[in-house]
Amino acid sequence: MTVSSEERSRNGDSLPAAISTAIVRLLGEYTGRGPTKARTTIRDNVVVVMLEQTLTKGERSLAERGMGEKVIDIRHAFQESMRVESSDRIAELTGRRVTAMLSANHLDPDIAAEIYVLDAPPDRAAQSWQVAAEVKAELRK
Repeated sequence: MTVSSEERSRNGDSLPAAISTAIVRLLGEYTGRGPTKARTTIRDNVVVVMLEQTLTKGERSLAERGMGEKVIDIRHAFQESMRVESSDRIAELTGRRVTAMLSANHLDPDIAAEIYVLDAPPDRAAQSWQVAAEVKAELRK
């Protein structure tokens, strides 16, 4: 996994990169395969994680055979089941409480968005939250 960012925080990673990494890993744990790209942007009290190439081979196959709605339903179920865990991780990283979490998926192109609304902008101790960071993950086999 490669992480790029201009600013570094106390643990050596920018906050957006740490969030991207956490969400990629969590999705991998829940689905058996994480997305190949994640980009986190933080603006005021809103954290947006854009994910690319999130679907498993089986989900892509279903979508190609006209069962896209079932794939979206499955993805929604995954997102609901990991809502608390992902929100807790965002809260831990930002030093703020997550007041709302929204998720969306799109099949073609294969992208997803995870949006977290915080009770305030990230804690300054979390640092470099104004810089967007990219995480490119190698496919897990």
